[in-house]
Amino acid sequence: MARSSTVRQVRLQKEGAPSAVPSQKREAVPANLDRLIHERIRLGIVSALAVNRSLTFNELKALLKTTDGNLSVHARKLEEADYIVCTKSFDGRLPKTEYRLAAGGRRALERYLNHMEALIRATREG
Repeated sequence: MARSSTVRQVRLQKEGAPSAVPSQKREAVPANLDRLIHERIRLGIVSALAVNRSLTFNELKALLKTTDGNLSVHARKLEEADYIVCTKSFDGRLPKTEYRLAAGGRRALERYLNHMEALIRATREG
């Protein structure tokens, strides 16, 4: 089955039809767009933290409607980039993970929003 789809794809390329190659998807995002923030869950994390002083892991999870593992992986990437700060503590005997937006994350979000606004303007004027 995979072979037939490959053969079809090659035939379409020879005939000049557009290919369904994943690289086209990558070209849809301009090179200077911050790809770290552009991902949906990460953009949600940074945006939520931009309008809240801080949010707990569970608050973010509920807000973004995602799983523990998914949120954890995306939050760690943002933390490694110094976009967010993670603080772990205990509330009685229960562990509590709290996030807040770092200055670098706020600047990155501002750059991202400015870039998206420029794209929207260019599209409307285009």
